[in-house]
Amino acid sequence: MAMFQIITQEGWTDFVVEVLRMIDDRMVPFVAIYFVAYHLFVTLIVLSLFVAVILDNLEMDEEMKKVKQLKTKEATTWMRTTLPWRLRIFEKFPTRPQMVALKRVDSEFPVPKVRDSFTNQFVMECEDVYDEPEELGNRKILLKSTEPLLRRRSRILTRHVGQLTIKASIQGLIRSSFNQTNKAMLTALRTKPMTFYDQMTENGDLSRPLETSSKKDLKQGEIDVRALQQKRQLAEMTRNRIEEDLRENHPYFDRPLFAIGRDSTVRKYCQKIVYARYDPSHKGSNGSKTISRRYKQIHALIGLMPYLDWAMVIITMISCASMLFESPWPTTGENLVMFNGYLQIADYIFVLSMTFELAVKILSDGLLFTPNAVVKDVGGVMTLFIYITSLIYLLTMPKHVEINSWAQLLMLCRAMRPLRIYTLVPHIRRVVVELFRGFKEIILVTILMIIVMFVFASFGVQTVGGRLAACNDLTIKSRENCTGTFWQKIFVTRLEVYGKNDDNIHPKILVPRVWMNPRNFNFDHVGNAMLALFETLSYKGWNVIRDILWARHGPWAVVFIHTYVFIGSMIGITLFVGVVVANYTENRGTALLTVDQRRWHDLKARLKMAQPLHIPPKPSESARLRIRLYELTMSKPFNQIFAFLVVLNSATLLVPWNVEEENEIKSALYVITSISAIINILFAIEILLKMVAFTITGFWQSRRNRIDLLITAMGLFWVVTHFFVALPAQIVGQENSLKKFTYTFGFIVVILRFFTIAGRNNTLKMLMLTVVMSMFRSFFIIIAMFLLVLFYAYAGVILFGMVKYGQAVSKHVNFRTGSEALVVLFRSVTGEDWNDIMHDCMKSAPFCYWKPGNNYWETDCGNHYGAIIYFCSFYLIITYIVRNLLVAIIMENFSLFYSSEEDALLSYADIRNFQLVWNMVDIEQKGVIPVRRVKFLLRLLKGRLEVDPNKDRLLFKHMCYEMEKLHNGDDVSFHDAL
Repeated sequence: MAMFQIITQEGWTDFVVEVLRMIDDRMVPFVAIYFVAYHLFVTLIVLSLFVAVILDNLEMDEEMKKVKQLKTKEATTWMRTTLPWRLRIFEKFPTRPQMVALKRVDSEFPVPKVRDSFTNQFVMECEDVYDEPEELGNRKILLKSTEPLLRRRSRILTRHVGQLTIKASIQGLIRSSFNQTNKAMLTALRTKPMTFYDQMTENGDLSRPLETSSKKDLKQGEIDVRALQQKRQLAEMTRNRIEEDLRENHPYFDRPLFAIGRDSTVRKYCQKIVYARYDPSHKGSNGSKTISRRYKQIHALIGLMPYLDWAMVIITMISCASMLFESPWPTTGENLVMFNGYLQIADYIFVLSMTFELAVKILSDGLLFTPNAVVKDVGGVMTLFIYITSLIYLLTMPKHVEINSWAQLLMLCRAMRPLRIYTLVPHIRRVVVELFRGFKEIILVTILMIIVMFVFASFGVQTVGGRLAACNDLTIKSRENCTGTFWQKIFVTRLEVYGKNDDNIHPKILVPRVWMNPRNFNFDHVGNAMLALFETLSYKGWNVIRDILWARHGPWAVVFIHTYVFIGSMIGITLFVGVVVANYTENRGTALLTVDQRRWHDLKARLKMAQPLHIPPKPSESARLRIRLYELTMSKPFNQIFAFLVVLNSATLLVPWNVEEENEIKSALYVITSISAIINILFAIEILLKMVAFTITGFWQSRRNRIDLLITAMGLFWVVTHFFVALPAQIVGQENSLKKFTYTFGFIVVILRFFTIAGRNNTLKMLMLTVVMSMFRSFFIIIAMFLLVLFYAYAGVILFGMVKYGQAVSKHVNFRTGSEALVVLFRSVTGEDWNDIMHDCMKSAPFCYWKPGNNYWETDCGNHYGAIIYFCSFYLIITYIVRNLLVAIIMENFSLFYSSEEDALLSYADIRNFQLVWNMVDIEQKGVIPVRRVKFLLRLLKGRLEVDPNKDRLLFKHMCYEMEKLHNGDDVSFHDAL
């Protein structure tokens, strides 16, 4: 039982401490090492094997992956052929096609109306030339709808109808774009086959694609990618044709609010406001040359959303920051938004800004029954819900809010404001969509866990239900005798102090006898039993249940809770984690990749992450001193020596660096700081050697060298300040304030120096890259999790802001303000005492002060059912789902960095070889080289990237030609060549 408890990590430290107190002092180190080793082994290895085995069982074989890919692509193609229900509703109404009348001349017979789409096939656009009506001549037939157009324009450009006019128009576009008059070039353009348009029919539809290879030629499991692409094109064209038919046959289709015209000036201006965004492509004024800019990621981030959405994100963040200052404390309500005018400013700004945003978007794209409507998915519904609830709250601003009232529910709806950012940022929206795509499997696993809990809860109700209550006076065994008062001993420490458990000395307090259930759980009915078992899933409180069952019903009852912990927590929760990880990777597509596809995916990721070395090339032969220093600083033993010095420097922190410790071990602390000072001087010598070998300009090109220079300069400053200023000042008899500063500054320098060890070892560098890349790739998941926690924090302030202190809720753990609630929730994410906090927040009358008509900030009660829903949903969503998404991303990056070199298409050694060759060719260290140097780069490559000009002459010429064509003869970047 004790070893099983250590596996669950619940209260295992208390158990180990009690064991260490009972054994001989000479055996304490060995027993401590034994328990720590066992804990690390079972928690880091054995429990991880559960996850590995379950993920391995959830892994699909190669054939199943290919079938799944095919089904996914076919499902996507089918979805593109169908319109959403809000647009298909127009098919239920009778068609009313748009008709235009033809103007007839006198003495001619009447001409019937024709479809507007039919006339648009022949009249597309006109040149801007003004003509008088009388100059139009005696034209036989004129379109009445185009007569105003002809009054301003004279030359009409006809629209292509058949195959020949398509070819002629495209050739004309090519001639006009290149502005060429060379007859040979025009002849080549005329005679060039146009395969795509040859498959077009007279009405513009695609004919059946030519079957170049029969299905029998495909191997088993292979996918005809070209056929899928053609199906996708046909599906898109089919959907566009359906939309055009609806647009022609239904005059109110694609008209915002059924009132704004499709080509209305107001709508066009609104569309400009809605879709205006920053262009991160960095193209020049002529659009031909790409402008080189620094911080491309920042430019791409700015261009991620339109300006209007960016403005709303900023305004929403300001409003959320204002809500952090709202607090029900003090009970006068002066820090609540309804009584504080300063806090209302952000609410007014948010509602007014969102009113403008929605008005512009509705006038631009419509509300519901338009192709790009504002309310076209769940995100649009949530946006409208947040706006309506915020508007209602701002207009009503209730000043009397009771617990469980409609006003409190309205405040909870207002707390959803941070989730507005979900619908604005496309990457966060994509994370939520990818998560909800696999919710079917997650719900099935949840149902399975509920069934398991129900079975064990029913067993617990039948066996120990109603029999766990006892008297708080342990000397009383029957309910009839549990009356009166008794003296309860008070324990303030676990140490064996003088007088502990002595009836005459030990402090006591007089308390009444009460017959009651255990504080946090009971099995009186199935609801309470399932709540207790849900808490046990997180390994919280199960040892308390075990101890009480043992004490009141004997050892046989312990088997019940141990079996449930093993099945529910160790297997069930691990299965839940595996399903979350597998579904997320499958919805992202990475789980469906075959071995070859995965290798290609990893190769693209490796090439994208590869960067130039920023190391100057080897000096010329004439500079012999620099050559020797260059070889010395680049050698492996040199880096190993200084990596050892980094570890030795960090080992000096084993002794605390402070003035108080100096009084006890003055000589030892002086020796340790002297060793650290010598090491800092050695690092300064390393910097000088590299500056001589690389030159100052070459040294400064590397970011790692700049960081080393900064930390070394800080170390030298500490050496001078501590040994030449602070120590002599102490000898003279001045205060120790300067020495306190030097000790603090000194260990900060040592800590910063320790982080540089990752750049001196390849394995540590790969591990650090895994962490960094995981942080970048999970950036939007972290943001989404923070916004969800922020919503829960605001809701916690409204529900439990005035809960009185108890076993877990205290002055450090409470929901008085939004910031304090954030701290509590982030603590609950780790699973630390979240169930105790929940039970403190469940307090209701008569265990707290409450009377009818009180506002929620005038009572110290919580919310019984609200606390159960709040904490259980928070722990399920954040801990069991969102946190495991981070595990999925880390596992993806782990496979990227730690895949075997033989299994990869391109090893890290090959990429390192390319970096070294690039470093030799890029003499100026600009990150780009002229096109003429590409041939030298290709000749110097070795390994898998080697291109032999003699054996692969045609390939060599083709690669050089591609590099010249890439940027029209301009410079080639590192990634272009790679």
